Amino acid sequence: MHTELATKYNNLQTLLKEMGSVAVSFSGGVDSTLVLKVAHDVLGEHAVAFTVESDFVPEREIEGARAFCAQEGVEHVVEAFPILEVAHVKKNPHDRCYYCKYAIFKHLKAEAGHRGIAYVVDGTNRDDDSDYRPGRAALRELRIMSPLHQCGMDKADIRALSKDLGIAGWDRPSAACLASRIPYGEHLSHAKLARVNHAEAFLMEKGFRMLRVRAEGAEGKTARIELMPADMDRFFTPAMRRATDEAFRLLGFTHVSLDLRGYRMGSMNEGLHLSHEERHG
Repeated sequence: MHTELATKYNNLQTLLKEMGSVAVSFSGGVDSTLVLKVAHDVLGEHAVAFTVESDFVPEREIEGARAFCAQEGVEHVVEAFPILEVAHVKKNPHDRCYYCKYAIFKHLKAEAGHRGIAYVVDGTNRDDDSDYRPGRAALRELRIMSPLHQCGMDKADIRALSKDLGIAGWDRPSAACLASRIPYGEHLSHAKLARVNHAEAFLMEKGFRMLRVRAEGAEGKTARIELMPADMDRFFTPAMRRATDEAFRLLGFTHVSLDLRGYRMGSMNEGLHLSHEERHG
């Protein structure tokens, strides 16, 4: 481990230890997994994982979170949350993430308080500064702590440290909630989100790793697939195109296309015209 990363790791350990007890908002992704691992290492039973089940989270991610906590001996609280009952979330405005984060983290903070846990922490890191993240305003309002960000860690640091600590899945592709696949202004529904979930699962089963399936149109039945450019040749084989078209149409998509620009984080934000304050929360 190089000196700069070792310093950040030491700072992360110190910060979490000083908190005394934490509830980690745990999605099972690379970022929150590192927070939970280090928190549990320094705080033991005073670090608890909280995972929210909702239409926005694929079941495969919930199961991965369960497996990690069982392996590490971490207390794991999994709760269903009716996120589509939050009106501002279901309407899917461009600041949907604010309302979603506020509703979920307000609930997590209350649950942590009932258990006598001092802080709720999440996996926000320095790379999150580069995209439109309205949810960060909600985190600030609720005083949710982001220890990776506080310690100056970006995604490269997180992956490198996770690898050094022997955390399986340190190179796992970045994930995002399923709502990010639906254009702003198009109402969210269980059917749309489930369609995207199953479509992405199909492509993952075919060996594609970094990808998104964007569901566009009023009914969310037009699929726009984003893959890494290096994967496009394999996708364009006749067998793969045919299998994808058949699978997607069985899921209810009426049109299936491949975005020739490929996968890129936050592609749904590209058409937004926001102030600096709006863009950076």
